Amino acid sequence: MARPVVLVTRKLPPAVEARATRDYDARLNPDDRIYTADALLAAAAGADAMLICTSEKITADLVSRLPASIKAISTFSVGYEHIDVAACRARGIVVANTPGAMTEATANIAMLLMLGAARRGYEAQQMVRRGEWTGWTSTMLLGVDFSGKRLGIFGMGRIGQAVAQRARGFGLTIHYHNRRRLPAGEEQGAVFHASLDSLLAVSDILSINAPSSPETRHILNTAAIARLPDGAIVVNTARGDMIEDATLIAALTTGKLRAAGLDVFAGEPNLNPAYLALPNTYLLPHLGSATIETRDRMGFMALDNIDAVLAGRPAPYPL
Repeated sequence: MARPVVLVTRKLPPAVEARATRDYDARLNPDDRIYTADALLAAAAGADAMLICTSEKITADLVSRLPASIKAISTFSVGYEHIDVAACRARGIVVANTPGAMTEATANIAMLLMLGAARRGYEAQQMVRRGEWTGWTSTMLLGVDFSGKRLGIFGMGRIGQAVAQRARGFGLTIHYHNRRRLPAGEEQGAVFHASLDSLLAVSDILSINAPSSPETRHILNTAAIARLPDGAIVVNTARGDMIEDATLIAALTTGKLRAAGLDVFAGEPNLNPAYLALPNTYLLPHLGSATIETRDRMGFMALDNIDAVLAGRPAPYPL
């Protein structure tokens, strides 16, 4: 009997592709090309399920044109703003993601960004690599300590809580704003703020960890940055569209903000080029989940979803 066909839209880690080819007639993408909508539809012909990434925009129009054979769409991500979930449900297609898979890795990257921004990591790297380091001086590349500083976390979900856990070890006091206050036992001494404005006012360092949504788009805008303490540091490992780039760049240029650590950007990989000219930005190319263990876990969870649906069971991680 023919095996179910699964379309894998991007090149995935070897262990993930090995499992997919072991269990399915897997249509892989060894060249890691980005599918156009028409190419994606052609590749999905006769497939039973799709394992997609955030690069594939599953719009209502595309869903209406998908072959009737598609029973499940499993995304290699936690975020799912690239999928019209309602349109999929209307067609009877199960949509699922990989919640919690990248919590630890992303929290670690947030701390890397904080440290890199606070301790002028980019400038230090450039000084060494360009041969401009001529020896120790007492005033060379002075950064700021964490001890006694206030970390404001916008979005206290899994990743926000993991960031808080790590930050406590550096002596940071934790404040947060979330849609709902955490139970007292989960706060671990963190101070809840009912409004983002209140959080901003006490954030010597602001870490953005909330999901992207129409409500959070450009949430860090002119008014928000004005409420931050002078010399604050901004860190973003969530989504680039939550920051109003021109405003953040202006604040970094004038000195209103000390530094920024950014792993995500609006329109990435085509980020605003003004960031590149700023010495007080510590920039990474969307590395939040980029560890072997995390990417394998994401792929296995995505396949777990497909396994269940094609076997007639509920997906373990449905949307």
